[in-house]
Amino acid sequence: MKIDKELIESISKNARLKLSDKEIEKFSHELKDVLEAFSKLKEVNTDKVEPAFHPIKIVNRFREDIVKESLKQEDALKNAKHKKDGYFVAPKTIDK
Repeated sequence: MKIDKELIESISKNARLKLSDKEIEKFSHELKDVLEAFSKLKEVNTDKVEPAFHPIKIVNRFREDIVKESLKQEDALKNAKHKKDGYFVAPKTIDK
């Protein structure tokens, strides 16, 4: 891949960054270094290595689902200033 001023300008435009000429020059050298480091991975023999999505095993930790009595409607509404017909009244948030 050719790393030049046009590529860095295109990347910065996509990232919505305004870069100076000095920054473009700096980032082009840094991007070349990064790509060179990643190109060394091509030298590694991975023929007998199984692909892995996660380096460590992921285990879900779920809590016990225990049914408990919930808050009564009257208790939930007792301190509300604005209520109507058993519901909280709030300002309209979505305009059609």
